[in-house]
Amino acid sequence: MTKTAKIVLTLEYDGTRYHGFQWQAGLPSIQGELEKAIKRLTGERRRVIAASRTDAGVHAKGQVVSFRTESSLPTNTFISGLNYYLPRDIAVKSAYRVSDSFNVRRDAISREYSYYILNSPTRSPMREAFSYLVASPLDIEAANQAAQALIGEHDLASFASGNGVRIKSTVRRVFKAQLQRDGELVIFNMVANSFLPHQVRNTVGCLIRVGLGKMSIDEFRSIIKRRKLGMARPTVPACGLCLSRINYPSPFGERCNENL
Repeated sequence: MTKTAKIVLTLEYDGTRYHGFQWQAGLPSIQGELEKAIKRLTGERRRVIAASRTDAGVHAKGQVVSFRTESSLPTNTFISGLNYYLPRDIAVKSAYRVSDSFNVRRDAISREYSYYILNSPTRSPMREAFSYLVASPLDIEAANQAAQALIGEHDLASFASGNGVRIKSTVRRVFKAQLQRDGELVIFNMVANSFLPHQVRNTVGCLIRVGLGKMSIDEFRSIIKRRKLGMARPTVPACGLCLSRINYPSPFGERCNENL
């Protein structure tokens, strides 16, 4: 019997033309493209598991996925070979052979997302696919003061979209929620153990309202306390959202048989 190995990949992708990470019949997805590339490289039909399932139009710089294979190809060949078969808007950045016990979802201690706001009176064609335009000046100090109420363990049901998806628990631990200005760009960084559906985009929608003076800090805090699905609005567009990083207790290199 041929022994299978577990391969972990880190991915970067432009999610603009995809209906999210997860495979969907008849629709383009990151998972679908990756599984087709694995089939062409190894001849095997393999299911890919992701550490975080990004929604339609959401980008990633540090997505982590795993799959099993009977192939003995070295990890550098997985990188070059998969990139050869993948479309130009998806790239494998690194590959590792890991122990069978490693699980990209359960072993992750946190996920990091960034949301990019172009705070400018005029649009930017260069940034249109990767940011959300807010023309009026934002009060970053007020928005950050409101965001601090998210830090810690809370029931964040208000920030989940009520889209019919069953959620076992809406309690999440948030380690960081902060906005920073870099010229015309305002970047919201959020780190949590895991995320509810549309949590970041609903959070940003509320914080923009705080920054525009359309919502008070106390009103933002009251939304947290209400714990009512879909209460945090509006949901900002997916184009500004990027999965930055998946964090694990130790580097992949300490779990690997091979690391290139």
